[in-house]
Parts: sequence; C-alpha cells; structure tokens
Amino acid sequence: MDFVFEQIRIGGDRNFGYLLGDRNAKVCILIDPAYTPEQLVERATAQGLKVEHIVNTHGHSDHINGNAKAVELTGAPVAAHPDSPAMPDVKLGDGSVLNVGALKLRVLHTPGHCEDHLVLAMPDPAILITGDLIFVGKVGGTKTDADARIEWNSLQRVLREIPDPVTIWPGHDYGIRPVSTMGLEKRTNPFLRCKDLNEFIQLKRDWPVYKQQLGLK
Repeated sequence: MDFVFEQIRIGGDRNFGYLLGDRNAKVCILIDPAYTPEQLVERATAQGLKVEHIVNTHGHSDHINGNAKAVELTGAPVAAHPDSPAMPDVKLGDGSVLNVGALKLRVLHTPGHCEDHLVLAMPDPAILITGDLIFVGKVGGTKTDADARIEWNSLQRVLREIPDPVTIWPGHDYGIRPVSTMGLEKRTNPFLRCKDLNEFIQLKRDWPVYKQQLGLK
C-alpha cells in the first residue's frame, strides 16, 4: 500500500477538503469537497486515482455544497451519516468501516456541532479527520447548552479512544497551524482542558470575550 493523503484549501471560510487514497490500488476518496471540488478531482486524476466515494463529515452546507459537482465529475456515490441532508447513497453509522484499497477508515458518530457529525479514524498511518468537531485550538460551535452537552460527550469519547500520537486534520484552518496531534490538543486546546461539563459550557458562553483577550481569530 502506498498511502496518499492531501489537505487542500478549497475556499469558503478557510475550509479544508481532503484526498485520501491507496496508490497501489489506484483508488481514493474525497472528503468534504465543498466550494471548489474540481481541485480535489484534479489531484486525484493527476495521480491516476479513481474516486470511489464522496465522503461528508457532516451535512452543513459549507461541507456538502460541492457534492453534486464532485459526483458529476467522478460518478462516485456520496457517503455520510444516514441523517445527513446530503441524502447519502452510502450510509455511514457509528462503527462503520470504509475501505479505500488496503486502507480502513473507522467511523465514529460524534454529534453536538450537528446531529449527523462523523469523524474518520485510521490506525495506520494514524490520522483522525475531525470535520468540525475538533479544530486546532478550539472545537465546533454549538447553538444551545443542550448541544454543548452532546458535544462534550462526543469529545470525551474521542479523548478516550484516540491515542496522543494521532494527527488531527480539521475541516477549517482556524488555528495557528493547519494540523495538530491528539496529545498536543489535549495539552493546549482550552476546550479539551476543561475538567468537567460545567466548565466546558461556561467556556462556550465566554468564548467571544476569551478569544478577544487572547487575540485569537
């Protein structure tokens, strides 16, 4: 297996799309190819890779608005959570495994930012594609305290199950670097450092002020 992985800036609100593939098998998937899906398709074509799936981490418009064009260009089915507004051809639930040649991606259902949110975990090479659950230095927004509680539970699950050396690849370039590790985020991400749910919810409420104090974007 010859691993192919590219993080591509695709426009929008500093959105990232991803190409992940097995060069030996000559197949790949495109993850969240919004705004300019042509960029990801061009990269797949340039490397002689057939796109087998268009994968969405979640159904917000800034992550699925390129689906139709990506399907038109590749003929690949859309894979997402069953409740996704993208109405996926391939339904990915918690514990699903998505094969990409010799690669295996484990699907974790991580609601909170939205109900259909998924993250994609691969043990070797050890990567976690986090969508809008975990960014570098922050986490996904929530509309209500109830949503924040759900997100807290999703985050605690990821913290338990994902080892520190795993690299974190987010859906937006919101941090001081485009990629991180699970261990670094545990040590530095203020939301992941919260000792309990109440502290987490309070930080969510105070985030605009906290962010301004620290000069964060």
